[in-house]
Amino acid sequence: MGRVRGVGDDSSTTFSDGGGVPRVVIVDDHRLFRSGVRGELGDAVDVVGEAGDVDSAVQVIERAQPDLVLLDVHLPGGGGVEVLRRVLARNPQIRFLALSVSDAAEDVIGVVRGGARGYVTKTISGRELADAIVRVADGDAVFSPRLAGFVLDAFSATDAPPVDPELDRLTQREREVLRHIARGYAYKEVAKELFISVKTVETHVSSVLRKLQLSNRHELSRWATARRLV
Repeated sequence: MGRVRGVGDDSSTTFSDGGGVPRVVIVDDHRLFRSGVRGELGDAVDVVGEAGDVDSAVQVIERAQPDLVLLDVHLPGGGGVEVLRRVLARNPQIRFLALSVSDAAEDVIGVVRGGARGYVTKTISGRELADAIVRVADGDAVFSPRLAGFVLDAFSATDAPPVDPELDRLTQREREVLRHIARGYAYKEVAKELFISVKTVETHVSSVLRKLQLSNRHELSRWATARRLV
């Protein structure tokens, strides 16, 4: 995994290309958030592209060939893991740093196993984020302090992380719908976020409730919260 550092480590780093700033693509499904990240980073990086879903992210990344991709975990079209799978198969030199509101175990381990070299949460400051980007682009593995020990423990364990048999019954799309519903989104909002119809959202919710043997969205929210999926 390379050098592992926590965010806020003051060790100096020189960018691997011998100067300048890393070229970065920002991938997040909220346009206003992407704009905010641009503003926070300022001239610490060169933002060469943006995307808000899996398909457009793959296109932008392969066209721009950045040093690093700042990647949200939950994206329409399959999530950050799908972006990693499709991009790294043809562009193994590109670095990925996950930036998410989630600190759920399955999210962290999923993207790290998929090829991301770091994971920080959206509570990070602009200065810390810029520092993390440079370090990951330079070959380090960087994690938010609370996640660093967890990630090291997970990857040093002789046994694989335990699988949740109930969660494992759900498809990737059902998990995406589940997370949005558990966060309080209305069906119309979920449909807009995931670029699907309201009818499709209803179908997915019914399927999730049936598979998990739950009665309503309130029970669904409690179930997801207990597993730190929101």
